[in-house]
Amino acid sequence: MNDSSPAVIKTLLKQVGMRATPARIATLTVLSQSSKPLSHAEVSAELENLGVDKTTVYRNLNDLVGANLLRRAELGDHIWRFELANHHDEACSPHPHFLCIDCGDVFCIDEKYLQTTDFQLENKNVTVKEILVRGHCNDC
Repeated sequence: MNDSSPAVIKTLLKQVGMRATPARIATLTVLSQSSKPLSHAEVSAELENLGVDKTTVYRNLNDLVGANLLRRAELGDHIWRFELANHHDEACSPHPHFLCIDCGDVFCIDEKYLQTTDFQLENKNVTVKEILVRGHCNDC
C-alpha cells in the first residue's frame, strides 16, 4: 500500500465489503507503516493509546486476513505475525523473513538475496510460498 492515508484505507475496506471502523483504519495504518510483520501484541501496543482493546485488535486482524488485506505468518516460534497482503504492490508481495533465535525479532529480507522459484520433486510440483531464515541479528 503506497498511500496509507485514512481515505485510501477506507476505500480499500469498502472495496472488500468491510465497514471502515476507526479500529480497522488504525490497524491497517500501523501495519502499512511497519517495515516488518507485527504480532498481535505489537499491534495492540501501538493502538492502546487510541483506546482499541486487545480483543478488537485480534478480531480485526483475523477479519482483515479473511478479506485478503493482510497475510498471517507463523515463523516457527508459535507467534502469528501480520503484514499487508496487497498483491499489486511489490513491497507487499510474499517475501522471505529472518527470525533472530536470540531476541525473536523479525526482519523482511529483500528477495534479491534469495531466489524463490517453483521446482519439482519426484512427481510433485512445489511452489515456494514462504521462506524463513533463522540466525543471530547484529544486536545479539
